[in-house]
Amino acid sequence: MVRAARLDDALAPLVLDAHGRPENALALVDLSDPGAFGQVLHAIRDSGRILVGVGRGPLPASAAPLFASLDCALLEGLAPHGADPRTYVPVADADEAADRLSQSVRRAPLAALTLAGLLRVTERLPVSEGLAAESAAYSTLLAGPEFAAWRTGRPRRPIPPTDDPVLVHRDGGLLRIELNRPQRHNAFSAALRDGLVEALEIARLDESVTAVHLSGRGPSFCSGGDLDEFGTAADPATAHVLRLRQSAGAAVDRCRERVHVRLHGACVGAGIEVPAFATRITAHPDTFFQLPELAMGLIPGAGGTVGITRRIGRPRTAWLALTGHRLDAMTARGWGLVDDLADHS
Repeated sequence: MVRAARLDDALAPLVLDAHGRPENALALVDLSDPGAFGQVLHAIRDSGRILVGVGRGPLPASAAPLFASLDCALLEGLAPHGADPRTYVPVADADEAADRLSQSVRRAPLAALTLAGLLRVTERLPVSEGLAAESAAYSTLLAGPEFAAWRTGRPRRPIPPTDDPVLVHRDGGLLRIELNRPQRHNAFSAALRDGLVEALEIARLDESVTAVHLSGRGPSFCSGGDLDEFGTAADPATAHVLRLRQSAGAAVDRCRERVHVRLHGACVGAGIEVPAFATRITAHPDTFFQLPELAMGLIPGAGGTVGITRRIGRPRTAWLALTGHRLDAMTARGWGLVDDLADHS
């Protein structure tokens, strides 16, 4: 079981092995003495490591202001008085949660460090600039050893064609958009992405469209990026330019006030990253959410570090993305990742 380190251990700088692979990417710090921790917080941040605080039991109110400076805070028990819920992650067992996070970071330290650094930036940037920063980081990791190892271990399979990956229907001022790859749980392929961007462009250009309803056919809204397409771009630079030009998250954001997304089943990766930009999200009680990209040596690349962070805060986004934690609909509602739960009927 991983235990939170003493302050002097956490102050150690990032160490790289002979191949440039980080050996101590994660710094776990016990929050039981927030006074001492606060005095050296700037030095720990300068170490270049991922900074995670671990708290057990009731913490004093003096601990609350420190959470915003952490990449993530794991709290077992009551949060300190006045703490913003968006700045910490409530956990049943702090040691178990820290151990889980440590194992995830150890498996993909390059992607983990990239993610933590990116989140510190994107939470402060306008949407368009945040998406550009995310895309650049994602494209860099596509050329990295962690993604290469994942891709080698998962041979690509043929992708069955879909004639109409996105269905669009106009009813007066209402534009209905449906993801239509139900046989693959609406996996976010290039064709589906392009169809969604094109459909949303109708709403952007036509002011008579007063509402956009986005949903998915089949058992899931969207199971995330189509894994058999991952890494198929000609090169990382081309992938970056294409991702920015065809950003479905940006397309939703451009008409966000009119967009209502209805979610159900699996909402993995892009399946929640893109909807997060909408003003209103309704989820069926069976819905679950995951950001699994770190296990592939990647980070969220469909706008998650921008849109999700704006909904639930940087620490909770970091927790989801660093661990691949599966979040249920009720918790997602409490966190603000979705706005409403649909009727069971």
